[in-house]
Amino acid sequence: MFEPSVHVNAWPLPFAVTLGLVIAALVYLRGCLRLRDVFPNLISTWRLAAFMGGLFSVWTATASPLATLDHRSLTIHMVKHLLLMTVAAPLILAGAPVLPLLCGLSRRFNQSDMVITSLRARWLERRLAHPVFCWLAGTATVIGWHLPIAFQLALRSHWAHSAEDVSFLFAGLLFWWPVMQTLPSETRSPQWFVPLYLFLATLPCDILSAFLAFCNRVIYPAYLSTTQIFDLSPLEDQQCAGALMWVWVTFAYLIPAVVITMQILSPRSACSHEAVDASWQGIAASSQNASRTEVL
Repeated sequence: MFEPSVHVNAWPLPFAVTLGLVIAALVYLRGCLRLRDVFPNLISTWRLAAFMGGLFSVWTATASPLATLDHRSLTIHMVKHLLLMTVAAPLILAGAPVLPLLCGLSRRFNQSDMVITSLRARWLERRLAHPVFCWLAGTATVIGWHLPIAFQLALRSHWAHSAEDVSFLFAGLLFWWPVMQTLPSETRSPQWFVPLYLFLATLPCDILSAFLAFCNRVIYPAYLSTTQIFDLSPLEDQQCAGALMWVWVTFAYLIPAVVITMQILSPRSACSHEAVDASWQGIAASSQNASRTEVL
């Protein structure tokens, strides 16, 4: 009899994830404190809270007691995916993490011009931040890991299971990058495309969730041989997971689309956008000059 993910809890992944997240939180906090000495209004309290909330969401999905139950319920497995991709990723990006994390690292690393001005880094940023690539990365991750062969592999192997979690988080970061627009960029696309971008992203998820909810057969045989933690049959659990994904994704994508549409229609949006870009570019230049001064 197949026993999915029996050994996932036997290795020290939760401790490693928790330690890594704590270190990231401390580095970010250190960077915020350094930046506030020079730019008091740069990193607001809500950005700090958003970043910490994003890290806590990652911990909940990968290292908390909830993470140990996904092999017994497809609904909980779905909650993990949604937490990583639609909660943790946008919250982390909302914290504007790049500059605080860089400032929170050692001064020796911070003084390197390669971090900000490297041509290779700029080229990579332009490619990774392209909306088409970000959309495809998010969609391919969602559909690919829900294919039965990939899903079953993740339940059998803790390495595949970890790769699944990591890919959902990174795909979420890529997907939300054009929406959150955390960093100013010379190639930044106009905001008008974002509502369409989010609307189109709901379509593959709607198809997948509808298939899970209405196919009338258990897609993942692993759940036929496990004891359900809820008073649901494996088919009912699958239908619940499909319905959850359908409703959650609809709200998670369409609410930001409506908010951004209202911002686009606001006559002050263009001016405020230019002001934000100019302020961030000025901050980046000031950081570079300070680094050069310290070196000298």
